[in-house]
Amino acid sequence: MHFSPTRLTIPLALAALGAVALTGCGTDSDEAAADGTLQVAAAFYPLEFVASRVGGDRVEVTTLTGPGTEPHDVELTVAQTALVGEADLVLYQDSMQPIVGDAVEQTADGATLEVEEVIDFIPFAEEHDHSEDEHSDEDHSDEDHSDEDHSDEDHSDEEEGHDHEHGDEDPHFWLDPARMATLAEAVASELGDIDPDHAEEYDANAAALVEELDELDAAFTEGLADCERDVVVVSHDAFGYLGDRYGLDIHGIAGLSPDAEPGPADIAELQELIDAEGVTTVFSETLVSPATAETLAQDAGVGTDVLDPLEGLSDETADEDYLSIMRSNLASLQEANGCQ
Repeated sequence: MHFSPTRLTIPLALAALGAVALTGCGTDSDEAAADGTLQVAAAFYPLEFVASRVGGDRVEVTTLTGPGTEPHDVELTVAQTALVGEADLVLYQDSMQPIVGDAVEQTADGATLEVEEVIDFIPFAEEHDHSEDEHSDEDHSDEDHSDEDHSDEDHSDEEEGHDHEHGDEDPHFWLDPARMATLAEAVASELGDIDPDHAEEYDANAAALVEELDELDAAFTEGLADCERDVVVVSHDAFGYLGDRYGLDIHGIAGLSPDAEPGPADIAELQELIDAEGVTTVFSETLVSPATAETLAQDAGVGTDVLDPLEGLSDETADEDYLSIMRSNLASLQEANGCQ
């Protein structure tokens, strides 16, 4: 399975940072610092979205994963490594991009927020053990998004289980709006600590975003409550949190890595599932080739559509954001699964 580039690229980048430091005068970072704007480095799109919404006009957010780039495949340039070292806040996820975690460990002088410190991650196996009857909103109350409600007291540190292939936990937490709300509050807290004079503004921005995420969560809950089927076949196992929260039975053609190649037995099993469950659609996704999904759909005699895992924006979604793309995902799921 292919994931992030080797960590050996970080020392090579660090060796060039001296040159950056010598020529760094007059950079955007310096200008932002002069006018009081905080510099935030966000590892990939969902983290960038939250940081931008919570920080508002008081932050300048730079993503380390450009549009159209699969986050697992990111390589940091010398300038990006320098940004990690200079940023007021670095927002990252080591299990998704260990190369960024290495850069943080070796260069970061400002505040850092590793999302696994604040998000309750689901072990991959548990996503495939749940059933619709077991799905409950008791653990995801929409009534109040206070610090207490979004706390992750039961989350234990399982960093030792994370390797460059994600370890035993699914990293795609952002497909659960409630977990995105948790992140929004955590980012507001971090920004408030860095810039206490504007802490109330960050909290207000976070509260506004949480309200929108609550509305999104309610739309998914209502929109998927009455469907002819709950089985969803997707390109790779990026949608476990969506399935866990809304009672969907997600089946990935590939595993957690979008580059994983399914074997003939895997394809045969999915063809049997599609036939037995009356699945109408095989979902491909943005940022990776749709070829495998299209082949499976053609062989099974069903249609195709796109379900966006929101790992990053593409040329087609450049003018959209997390909220609008998630609502497009909802519409696609409703049509595919015959929801009322």
